[in-house]
Amino acid sequence: MSDKAFDRFVAITCAIVVLGVAGIFGYKWRLSQADTSAADQTVVLQSTTAPAAQIPETEPQPVVQSASLFMVGDALLHAGIENDAQREDGTYKFTLLDRVGRIARQYDLRYYNQEIILGGDELGARGYPSFNGLTVWGDYMLSLGFNMASLANNHALDQGARGIQHSMAYWNSHPEMITAGTYLSQEDYDAIPIHEINGITFAFLSYTYGMNGIEPPEGQEYLVACYDGKVDELLQKVRAAKQNADVVIVAMHWGEEYKTEPNDSQKTLAHQLSDAGADIIIGNHPHCIQPIEWINDRTICFYALGNVVALQYDLSQIEMMAGLTIQKTTSPDGSVEIGLKDIHADLLYFCYPGEAGTDYDVIPFSQLDDAHLPDHKAIYEKYKPIITEMADVVTVGGFE
Repeated sequence: MSDKAFDRFVAITCAIVVLGVAGIFGYKWRLSQADTSAADQTVVLQSTTAPAAQIPETEPQPVVQSASLFMVGDALLHAGIENDAQREDGTYKFTLLDRVGRIARQYDLRYYNQEIILGGDELGARGYPSFNGLTVWGDYMLSLGFNMASLANNHALDQGARGIQHSMAYWNSHPEMITAGTYLSQEDYDAIPIHEINGITFAFLSYTYGMNGIEPPEGQEYLVACYDGKVDELLQKVRAAKQNADVVIVAMHWGEEYKTEPNDSQKTLAHQLSDAGADIIIGNHPHCIQPIEWINDRTICFYALGNVVALQYDLSQIEMMAGLTIQKTTSPDGSVEIGLKDIHADLLYFCYPGEAGTDYDVIPFSQLDDAHLPDHKAIYEKYKPIITEMADVVTVGGFE
């Protein structure tokens, strides 16, 4: 090859190499530009995507709280009841309210009327007409879960001031039991304690029509809350209680013995109590059941629950238990509404020894048979209508 041809070959080869290198770099540059464009596009897509849907703030909701209340009547401890419970070693074993206790434990508040003073062993067990009970009875009621006891009744002064002093010493040693109706000082009498259950505040008052003609010692009128001649004071106390509590519960010892209808005095006072702010009125004294009344569309009045324990016969052996739910609704604006729901009641029967070989026993009619009470179904149908005679808001039954 001539020198001239060789030079031409070299020139052409160099040109090809240059073009090839330039092509490679151009290709890589285009790839990098494509990557950059893709990255730019991704950013653009993210920036133009619609924002996530905003979850609206939840509207404030009302707060609903509730508490249940169980009620039975008079614990009137005739001497035979304690005698029956006494064992050979001198101790006492009560069982007659075990069935009722199993029902009561399902409720938050469990009320009964302690019809006689629990003055304890020092004063001794005493029966009619001037009663005194042993504190072991109080221990039994506490063991069943009862936590509210009304103490104002016509037997409150059977053992005078010392009976109340002994009784209150016992109850004050058991703060798990809320009591009302007998007191150790004027300050205690005037006070309106406010209690709370499940976020619901309540006041509990207890009053009696009298004390069987027995008057407290002069200067100690505070011993028993008696409304005789003091109705205005009672109503004012209810008004004051309603100013400070969601619910006002008033236990009233009133009416005529062995009458299944409330008298005019009971009905008038019940309506006055409702107007003053009472939400729940629990009445007793007649030793038999009386109807339930729904007053002013806001107050439930149990005129008489009858006995729960007593050595009395026939009509007085038919007893009532009752229950309800207190509901408190607090609105977001802070306003409070109180309602009473699931108001129900049913009958109990006090069985005497010798019936079906049992000792004293209190049995719900739903658990009775003819061995305990012959023709028990017919007797139940006779007395059941009394429960709802004045209030169709009450359900008969509802206990397990």
